[in-house]
Amino acid sequence: MKHIKTCYKLLCALLCAAMILPLAACGETKESQREIFAMDTVMTLTAYGNSREAGLDAAQSVILSMDSILDPELDTSITYAINNAQGANVSITAQVAKMLSTAKDVYDKSGGALDLSLYPVIKRWGFVDGHYYVPTDEELSQDLSLKAFDKMALTSFPSSGSYAVSFPAGTQISFASVGKGCAAENAIDAMRQAGVTSGIVSLGGNVQTLGKKPNGDNWNIAIQDPNNTSSFLGVISVGETAVVTSGTYQRYFTSNGKTYHHLINPKSGYPVSNSLLSVTVICDDGTLADCLSTAMFVLGQTNALNYWRNYGGFEMILVNSSNEIICTSGLIEEFTLANKSYSLTFTE
Repeated sequence: MKHIKTCYKLLCALLCAAMILPLAACGETKESQREIFAMDTVMTLTAYGNSREAGLDAAQSVILSMDSILDPELDTSITYAINNAQGANVSITAQVAKMLSTAKDVYDKSGGALDLSLYPVIKRWGFVDGHYYVPTDEELSQDLSLKAFDKMALTSFPSSGSYAVSFPAGTQISFASVGKGCAAENAIDAMRQAGVTSGIVSLGGNVQTLGKKPNGDNWNIAIQDPNNTSSFLGVISVGETAVVTSGTYQRYFTSNGKTYHHLINPKSGYPVSNSLLSVTVICDDGTLADCLSTAMFVLGQTNALNYWRNYGGFEMILVNSSNEIICTSGLIEEFTLANKSYSLTFTE
């Protein structure tokens, strides 16, 4: 009998609490905070200053709008339209176009480690509806045959500022590995346009900041301990940026004594099996950070570091099953170890 060990809402709530260290308003600066549930995740939005309520309203509106257009099971969503277009072009928003183009760039550079057309496989495992199931090799082979992210045709129309996309008939995509990063990025932009200069959003493993703390200091973001999710292993000091974590502890189930997590290898259709427990990516672009956190986890420690060396543009914290934390060199002054049961290495 299967014993489900995931309570996703609770995990996300713990993540929000664990990743953001308590912040105190400085002087006359006032704080407003809001908690919403979207994209199957508990999200915490925080804004400071006179425009804080307007900023939170704008951020919440953006997130809920993106939730409605990205849900592949909602028949009014853009994703549903793409998945049922049978090869025809589908009009998409600029946000969706950015997610697709960013994911495709990472797909190409990583040799397919990030594949948005893996949705049939993820659904087969039960990570969409919570009806967990261990597929047969034949079922996975059938689902994997539908992958076609490399055949995406993304078209822009500069004169109208519009976009369209098409995939081969039968292809089904999901934005699960990029949607929260894009939503966080756009929520921060909405706060900024509303007049907020200091704020932070935490969308279930995706943290993005606006400006710095009200007193001008950097934000202190705690990195969750994958071996003890009620604690953290270290703290990173950042200005305005995105901090996105992918890990085996975020969503999983057990069957016949074996644990299966939600990070799927696009080549095999099975959960990734390597030494990594979590990957945290720090990057100015929240959409890219979300894509990279998944791709780097799939690549594994050695190939992820090689990707960083070859392409750059981000920093990274890798945590492996040997209780080692490997940080890229750009974090030497920013990351502080808090859990002495881990060893810490900075790599060039």
